[in-house]
Amino acid sequence: MLIVFLVFVVLLFIGLPVGFSVLIAGAMFFFQHSDTLLTTIVQLPITQTQNVNLLAVPLFIFAGNLMNCSGITERLVKLAMALTGHMRGGLAQVSVVLSTLMGGVSGSANADAAMEARILGGDMLRQGYPKGYTSCVIAFTSLITATIPPGVSMIMYGTVGNISIGKLFTAGLTVGVVMMILYMLLVAVTSRIYGFKPVREKRLPLRDILRIARETIWAVIFPVLLLVGIRFGLFTPSEVGAFACVYALFIGIFIYKEISLKKLIQTFEQSVVDIGAIMFMISMSAVFGYGIPIDKLPQKVTVLIAGLTSNPYAVMALVVVFLIIAGMFMEGSIIILLTTPILLPLMSSFGIDPIVFGLILCTVVTMGNMTPPVGLAMYTVCGILNCPLEDYVKACLPFVLIVLIEEAVLTLFPKLVLFLPDLLY
Repeated sequence: MLIVFLVFVVLLFIGLPVGFSVLIAGAMFFFQHSDTLLTTIVQLPITQTQNVNLLAVPLFIFAGNLMNCSGITERLVKLAMALTGHMRGGLAQVSVVLSTLMGGVSGSANADAAMEARILGGDMLRQGYPKGYTSCVIAFTSLITATIPPGVSMIMYGTVGNISIGKLFTAGLTVGVVMMILYMLLVAVTSRIYGFKPVREKRLPLRDILRIARETIWAVIFPVLLLVGIRFGLFTPSEVGAFACVYALFIGIFIYKEISLKKLIQTFEQSVVDIGAIMFMISMSAVFGYGIPIDKLPQKVTVLIAGLTSNPYAVMALVVVFLIIAGMFMEGSIIILLTTPILLPLMSSFGIDPIVFGLILCTVVTMGNMTPPVGLAMYTVCGILNCPLEDYVKACLPFVLIVLIEEAVLTLFPKLVLFLPDLLY
């Protein structure tokens, strides 16, 4: 497998698309072992896409795009503004809360970052927020969106690792709220340092907040409906994705009446592009991962790590550092697909709960979208706001630190992650 990994790194370095890099590197294993049939290279991607649980991935992507065009996003912005506009650094706090609310709508960090950069970015700059700080707030708070269910990365981890997706979704709700609190604290501290002002002087009356909340109730209750449906056996993870699509169509057409035929066609087109890219990488990962159990890579990694330390917290720290570095250069979905079969047995052997590890894995690799050199969300936000990359990098350190603090909290206090799954399951 060493040659496979080396070929993969070289192909990425020369700029070959990730899906093709995974396929070509994975095929090297078959050329090294004459006893393996080359026809397996063709069969594996087809077998991978026939996993029923993976149906949830395209369905949730389509549902997220439908919800974004149904008028939900504008109403969530209004609710976030009503809840936090009176706080110091009001617009930055709006970004944190909006990303939390958007978690139940899109589940995509990149989509959330692009949306908030267009909606909030200009107003933040006009109110005197530095470009680097503005870009970092919008980019890094989108991590919350990817953690609140339905997160596509959790579906991939649960499918590959054979972990309950319902439990991962339930735990993600708690982890997302913890992340929101930590980022709100960071914004409160930095707002005092920079002297940022609130959007308005006084808190909105409760009556007005409830009135605005009623307009967004359809979006806010969706994660709850999703978790309840899975928990009580009304839906499987793939069926709840289909329910999400029907739910989004119902809201957009009959409740908010904002989905027209033209919008629906545009949403179909965008979804085909998004789904095609992700599913291609997922199918190609089957070729790459075929040799991992044959070469007993999980056992070898476990022995190697155990030779360095027997402390589970030190092991987790080493793994997190590895995932941060990998996330800086590779697509998060690919990291989850390729490393889960290797790292999950390692974590289990050191007594780390697979649900806790799954949330840490998904959060850390998704952060790669916000860090140089190849962070997609970073480039998207900086491009929209015309922010120099060096300004972004200088401002991002406190936001990275918050993620590391959160991972430390989750590792040291796993019951915080497991409280809701244990309660419901």
